Amino acid sequence: MALLTLLCLAGLYAAVHGQYLYDTVFNIDCGGYKNFTNKFNQTWMSDRFYTGGAPGLVSEPHIFEQEQEKTLRFFPIAMGKKNCYIVNVPEGRYYIRTFFVYDNYDSRKHTPSFDVSVEGTLVFSWRSPWLETNSRKGAYSDLFVFVRDGEATVCLYSIATDAPVIGSLEIIQVDPLSYGSSSNQQNVILVNYGRLTCGSDSFGPGFSNDTDRFGRAWQSDYTFSQSTAMKRPLSTRNPIKSTDQAHDYFPLHLYQTALTLVSIAPLEYTLPVDTRLDYMIWFHFAEIDPTINAPGQRVFDIIINGKNIHRMDIFKEVGSFTALRWQYTVSNLSKSTISIELNPVSGIPLISGLENYALVPMDLATDHAEVVAMRALKQSLRIPDRMGWNGDPCAPSTWDAWEGVTCHYNKDRTALVITQLDLGSQGLKGFISEQINVLSHLVSLNLSSNILQGSIPLGLGHGSLKTVDLSNNQLIGTIPDSLGSWQLQLVLLSNDNLEGQVPENLYSIGVRGGTINLSGNQGLCGVPSLAACPYFWEKRGLSVGAKIGLAKTNRYQKQKHRMVFDSDDQNMNSFPTPHGFASNLNPV
Repeated sequence: MALLTLLCLAGLYAAVHGQYLYDTVFNIDCGGYKNFTNKFNQTWMSDRFYTGGAPGLVSEPHIFEQEQEKTLRFFPIAMGKKNCYIVNVPEGRYYIRTFFVYDNYDSRKHTPSFDVSVEGTLVFSWRSPWLETNSRKGAYSDLFVFVRDGEATVCLYSIATDAPVIGSLEIIQVDPLSYGSSSNQQNVILVNYGRLTCGSDSFGPGFSNDTDRFGRAWQSDYTFSQSTAMKRPLSTRNPIKSTDQAHDYFPLHLYQTALTLVSIAPLEYTLPVDTRLDYMIWFHFAEIDPTINAPGQRVFDIIINGKNIHRMDIFKEVGSFTALRWQYTVSNLSKSTISIELNPVSGIPLISGLENYALVPMDLATDHAEVVAMRALKQSLRIPDRMGWNGDPCAPSTWDAWEGVTCHYNKDRTALVITQLDLGSQGLKGFISEQINVLSHLVSLNLSSNILQGSIPLGLGHGSLKTVDLSNNQLIGTIPDSLGSWQLQLVLLSNDNLEGQVPENLYSIGVRGGTINLSGNQGLCGVPSLAACPYFWEKRGLSVGAKIGLAKTNRYQKQKHRMVFDSDDQNMNSFPTPHGFASNLNPV
């Protein structure tokens, strides 16, 4: 199974760090062989118990400073196109950080193309060729997302036949009300397009011992600042008020540094974006220059994409050595960058930090009850790894559903539902779980030409089901009455090991103009073209008395044998089977 489920076991899998807000913290070393604690006191757990994909090692481990960056896990196409990490967590909001690296680990000199989804929503896309820096040294990506089903799910989806790769995965629970969140914002993922500390080196987990209660890493603004005037970094060791407080817990270190200029001029930044999305920009300020001691001494306008949005006077708002946050949402972009200009009105502009998040609407997920049912079917049918039955069966909607699965929106378009299972000739060797009856929107079911055993689940045929093909398996037992439901138009049960009385309603499908085929089941009886059932045959099998009778004499056994069809011609005349059945199904 190409699926990893990590249980939140205190002291073993959930790394509990005092620096974080909650105890639910997972630092996963993908492809690693052992658990370890790094120099920043972060506990990393190996994913060596992962049963899908394979571990790999970068070709130049000496150029990577952190242990978890030297290993990776890759997923050959033989494991299916979709592979997932599923981590059991409490419901809430999470900071998820990923590290992707190639570094020619496979000696093929071909960076792979693949997509990444979180909670069933496409968030990252990697396309070959990668930038040389990203390929050789790797790249981090992160986001904030709500988890509502108790499972944090991160999936990788192969493009063409490339093998997706991942170096590390971090999942950290955060304040659900952070970043101005409210109930109507829980269906949006905040994808990081730039989290900058201004006038400072990068800091946070993996860079320094500076604490961030959410585990955020802050990147130096050096490559993003476009100002032509000479820059002047500022720093202080003085405490800054209003830091590390609910609900955002922005770290003290962020406000102890700032960037300004030597002379009066605009302070400018350019941030790369995707024009299809809206963006939420957070500005961070603190007046840490002791020479500014009154309102009006440092005033500047915030201009975004040429539009004057807000006039800022830090001292007037909060005084000195106090953190100040301001947020603005940018919509309807027409170009692939956002320009930010702090234009001086009085004195020289100053800024401590800058964050830019894409607002990615969460894709609809598959109905939760149907997800549970599909997982049960995956186990009972013994679905092979190559079919990629991992994560959400239908989501993201931009990807193909699980192999052999067709999905549609439900009636009120609040979830995705399963409408077709086409799993014929897949070599399946299990049995049909009763959970299949949970798939109430299923229109077509094809499990033909496998090696399935066991009985047909009671209740199969109710709901929306119109076509059923269970032929050419090794199914036993009686045919449930539910397979005579009025909406069924085609029922194929030929060449199994079924027995007993055929439900009268099932036979009536053919009378109504539908199609049934029961040939090749020696024990069936009770409808035209089949032998009459012995008087002692009860609907669900032989009575106790009949079984005793069969033990004493073979007379009734001979009568039972006469229930078998005499020839294929007789079968075809009574129960015609359409050609091209599987390819002509059109579920509604």
